[in-house]
Amino acid sequence: MDLNMKRAFLIILSVIYLLFLKVDVNAQSRLLRYADKQYNLENYLKASEAYKKSFDRKAKYTTALKLAKTFDKFGSYENAYDWWSIAVDFEESTKEDYSKFLTSAIKNGKWDEIDQLLSNAGFTASDFPELNIEGIRTIMETPSTMELSSLDLINTDASEFGMSVDKYGNTYYSSDRGPIGDVKSIPSVRLDAKNDMFSKEKSDINEREYYKIYRKSSDSVASKVSTDLTDALHLNDPHYSPGLDLIFYTAFVAKTKIKGRKNFVNHAGIYFGKIDQSGNITDSKPFKFNKHLAYGVMNPFVDLNKKRLYFASDMPGGLGGFDIYYSEFDENLNFSTPVNLGPLVNTPHNESHPSVYNNNFYFTSRGHVGLGGMDLFVGDYINGNVDNVRNMGLPYNSIRDDFYFIASTDGKSYISSDRKGGQGLDDIYTIKELFKVLKVLVEDCNGELITEFDSHIVDNSENPIETETTKEGILIAGLNPESDYSLKIGKKGYFEIVDNYLTTVGFEGDTLVKRYKMAAIPYKSKLLTDNVYYDFDKSNIRDSEKPTLERIGSLMVENPHTVLYVSSHTDSRASNAYNEALSERRAASVNQYLTSLGISPERIKLEWFGEERLVNDCGDGLPCSESNHQLNRRSELTLTAFVDKDMEYELPEGIDDPCAIVLPLDLPTYSGSGEIIEKDLTSAETAKELPTIYFDFDRSNLKPVQEKELDDVIRQMKSDTSLNLIIEGHTDQRGSDVYNEYLSELRAKAVMNYLVQNGVDRNRIEYSFYGENLPINDCSDRNCSEALHQENRRTTLRWNRNVL
Repeated sequence: MDLNMKRAFLIILSVIYLLFLKVDVNAQSRLLRYADKQYNLENYLKASEAYKKSFDRKAKYTTALKLAKTFDKFGSYENAYDWWSIAVDFEESTKEDYSKFLTSAIKNGKWDEIDQLLSNAGFTASDFPELNIEGIRTIMETPSTMELSSLDLINTDASEFGMSVDKYGNTYYSSDRGPIGDVKSIPSVRLDAKNDMFSKEKSDINEREYYKIYRKSSDSVASKVSTDLTDALHLNDPHYSPGLDLIFYTAFVAKTKIKGRKNFVNHAGIYFGKIDQSGNITDSKPFKFNKHLAYGVMNPFVDLNKKRLYFASDMPGGLGGFDIYYSEFDENLNFSTPVNLGPLVNTPHNESHPSVYNNNFYFTSRGHVGLGGMDLFVGDYINGNVDNVRNMGLPYNSIRDDFYFIASTDGKSYISSDRKGGQGLDDIYTIKELFKVLKVLVEDCNGELITEFDSHIVDNSENPIETETTKEGILIAGLNPESDYSLKIGKKGYFEIVDNYLTTVGFEGDTLVKRYKMAAIPYKSKLLTDNVYYDFDKSNIRDSEKPTLERIGSLMVENPHTVLYVSSHTDSRASNAYNEALSERRAASVNQYLTSLGISPERIKLEWFGEERLVNDCGDGLPCSESNHQLNRRSELTLTAFVDKDMEYELPEGIDDPCAIVLPLDLPTYSGSGEIIEKDLTSAETAKELPTIYFDFDRSNLKPVQEKELDDVIRQMKSDTSLNLIIEGHTDQRGSDVYNEYLSELRAKAVMNYLVQNGVDRNRIEYSFYGENLPINDCSDRNCSEALHQENRRTTLRWNRNVL
């Protein structure tokens, strides 16, 4: 072949190559244009197939990127991760691409690889603040107090999601179960369904059966719910409102022809209707703001309390993608202009599936920081406003799609998820609380329930546990199994309850009930009264009185909640000025002796009165025995507990029952011998017995021995002004009823008059008389000895319970 022929042959080959190249480029361009069109129409399955063919023909960065985004769009996260890893290997890839790659790794649960993936590309977690990698890691590592249980009687190998219960207990949910389609690894699109070409048999989005609404009662198989809408293909998101007795749902109504328009897109809308006796939907009406050819409206939820219909929509004016809106309605179901919930809920990505329960607002988001594709979030719902939005954590969320939280009228909560381990593509799960319910009842010492108090529970790491109090006053909290806690309960004026041994370790039940006694602090309680006596014109503590002070000192050391009041006195001999100084020295002697025993001076309160407060009629110039003068040369000691009413006191050590510290109404009394009887200060007071005054037959006058007994009562009442007295007079059963009633009154008055004449305030004494009506010995129908009659002729003394 000569040179000219070779040149001609090469030219012909070049032309043929260019022709084939042009044909291939044109075919490649057509394939990408087709794939882009299907992507924009959200026909992601067809788009992914076309992009894959294009990439196989020529491996390009832009095609790998589109494949990764396409698989992300319809939730095929494993495929998406594979294509993101391919895309970021191209030199053209960006930091934004790597952020998407890391997000895909998180969605696929590759936590063990995250640090290595960052290191391989020369990044750290701080380079991607939008991912909040550490925040997600914290959520993943926070232990769950819930577990999910698959609804095996509802779930199939297809996609089931959503849950609503009508007034008869029938459940409604969405499913694309059926014989059409063979793409079992790709979940159905749960957001806006839109197409411009149709099959009456299957969805062009993912080649699966169209969604239908199903109904199931507790004792029947699931049945398909029909609707009176014509040309309705996708039917999902059933939400029954018991207050309105209506079912709201999302419908995709097919339109194949529109006059004057060749290209158009169909969108979902919301409808509502009645449920007839067969369980089918009738009298369906469209939501006022549906616009099937402009934007999607879906996921209805009615908050009857606020008279709002919540829904998701990509209508113009939102923050991007689908946002959550509400429309208020009146009793005639006239709906107001939709209101966007704003940036605390909505993001530039998709938010959907709103619901309300108690004071919580639930929704699904792809835009907030989450664990996988779609995550569940909750916010505080107060006065119709949503705040404090937070990820619901495990097990509500997983590395896959988790959505559609519903707290049903049957008392259960449900979510939908395509997490691994399910029966099908999407499955419905019911939520079971793993934690133990703690119920705390707080009672006072009379067994009455205390309904208002402060509480604080922490775990072993000092993390606070959320609590709530019912209107009945029962404290409720959720505790983790096999865990230890500390509990504090406080109320002003009461001893604090502290339980450092609250535990669920070994507890097999569901509800742990604890009852606690909360005792009122007995402020200014007089626990002990006693006297120390002095020699004439002396202030030193004599040996015979030291045991009394040592006993009091010991009690004060053991009971730091006590204060001792010391009131010192003299007899009436010598001048007033001298006696005042002498009584001051006597108070100082008590103080010095007790401080030498280790008692802080701040706990000893001193007063001195000279001869101003005599216990008997031994005033200046009056004849009086030395024994009566001795009674005036004294320091009165009153040991008092919990003296500051503005202070919160801790329960004294060693008290197992807080109510044991509350002083009984029967105040302790003096014994006849006048000796102090020592008792536990935290359970009772010490004092002397009150005497019973006996009278001669038909007499009401007091004898000297009886006056001496009453002098002890006078000293006690003067040293403790909180004590008040009841005096009761009686007679034997001889004589008439009228005369005996008169005689018993004289006897009661005789005792009262003696007390008043010797310095006891009359207002602190009550007296009553009963004649012969309350005998110790009933002598009305038998012969009694004189000794038995003597026991009936008496006047009794007791402390007044009603004024303590």
